[in-house]
Amino acid sequence: MSKSYPSDLSREQWDLLQTLLPQSKRRGRPRSDLFLIVNAIFYVLCEGCTWRGLPGDFPPWQTVYTYFRNWCRDGTWVTIHDHLYQWSRVDAERPSSPSELIIDSQSVKTATMVHEDVGYDAAKKVKGRKRHLAVDTLGLSVRVLVTQASVPERQGGKQLLERVYATGETSSRVHTVWADGGYDGLPFFKWAIDTLRWVILVVLRPTESKGFVPLRKRWKVERTFGWWNWCRRLSKDYESLPQTSESFLYLAMIRIMLRRLA
Repeated sequence: MSKSYPSDLSREQWDLLQTLLPQSKRRGRPRSDLFLIVNAIFYVLCEGCTWRGLPGDFPPWQTVYTYFRNWCRDGTWVTIHDHLYQWSRVDAERPSSPSELIIDSQSVKTATMVHEDVGYDAAKKVKGRKRHLAVDTLGLSVRVLVTQASVPERQGGKQLLERVYATGETSSRVHTVWADGGYDGLPFFKWAIDTLRWVILVVLRPTESKGFVPLRKRWKVERTFGWWNWCRRLSKDYESLPQTSESFLYLAMIRIMLRRLA
C-alpha cells in the first residue's frame, strides 16, 4: 500500500483532474495507475528530488518520467492548466477570460549540470535562466516563458505576450497589460498597440520609498512568484530544456488551482 505524502492529491482534487487526462490507447500495454503517477510527479515538484530519488512505493521512476515527458511534448499540461484556469475564474465569479494582465520576469540560477539556454543577467547578477510570467488580476498564470537569463525584459515580454495572444479565447477580452520599468520603451508600446491592440502601463517604484512597497497591480505577479517557492523543484532551474522548466511551472499552478477548486 502506498504511503501518503503532503504533495498527494486528495480524492476530490483527483476527481477534477482525471477528467482532463488523455484517454488510454486501445492497443499496447495496460495503463499504469494514473493516480499514483500524478502523485509521483507532484512529489518531484514539491520535494525537489531527482526522478531516480522517488520513494519505492510509487511506480518505477522510468514509468513516471515517461508519462511526464510525453505529456510535456503533446501539450497535455498546458491543456489541463487552461481548463482549470477557466474553471477557477468562473468559480471566483469572474469571466472565463481576463481583461487585464500583469507581466514580470524572474531570473533564477541553473543547476551545475544544466548547460543549454543558459545566460547571464547583468542587472540581477544571476547566471541561469529567466522566467517570464503573465498573470491575471487573481494572480493566476495565463502563460509562462523560460529563456536565457540574458534575454532583455522587452524581448522576453514580446514573446510572452505573443503566446498569450495565440491562446485566442483566453486573450479575447484583454485590453491592458501592467508592467514594471524594465518594459518601458516606445518601440515595445507601439508594437503592443499595433499588433495586439493592447495598452502597456508601466508602474514605477516611488523614488522616495524604502524597503518593500506593494505597487499597484504589480504586487499580484510578485505574489505568484512567491507561491512557486513552495515547490522545491523550482528553487533553481534543474531542467535540461527550458520547455521542461515551463511544464513544471504550469504544474505548480495546476496544483494551486486544484486545491482552490476542490
